[in-house]
Amino acid sequence: MARINLLPWRDARRQRRQRDFAAAVITAVVITLMIGVGVQMQFSHMIDNQKARNEYLKKEIRQLERTIKEIEGLEARKQDLIARMKIIQTLQESRPEIVRLFDEVVRAVPEGVFLVNLKQNGNSVTIEGRAQSNARVSALMRNINKSDWIGAPQLLLIENKDQTGTGLSHFRLSFKQQRKKNNEDASPGA
Repeated sequence: MARINLLPWRDARRQRRQRDFAAAVITAVVITLMIGVGVQMQFSHMIDNQKARNEYLKKEIRQLERTIKEIEGLEARKQDLIARMKIIQTLQESRPEIVRLFDEVVRAVPEGVFLVNLKQNGNSVTIEGRAQSNARVSALMRNINKSDWIGAPQLLLIENKDQTGTGLSHFRLSFKQQRKKNNEDASPGA
């Protein structure tokens, strides 16, 4: 039988397999590292992209906050202007009312009644005066009640002729200034 020495061949084969295995391991490690670096770069790119988006959103939010503050300022200014317009409108509407008040008071005062003092507080008017008799004060109250612009007379005080020593009764009377009862706004001279 022939003797063949297979040991060097097996040894060479083993060394080749070890070299192939080492090359495969190194190749796998390199590929894994390359994939890891690629994934890391992708994540880094995605993070940078998201940071840029966040910064853009922050910038837009700041701009919107400035716009909201401007709108709030404009709303406050609008409310202030509306309040001023209402005050001006109220003053314009009430301007002829004092003329109407004096006109109606003059019409309501009968002969024998003399007014000494007139005070107005809002819609309430208080008058003080002198009258020749209590009947004249009653006539004044009836005339006030009949008026379209003044009404609700209320006698606050009356002193008889005997108590005053002037020969005239002293009285204090209050009434309300009101809009025309039939809701027609006529001119003051009408």
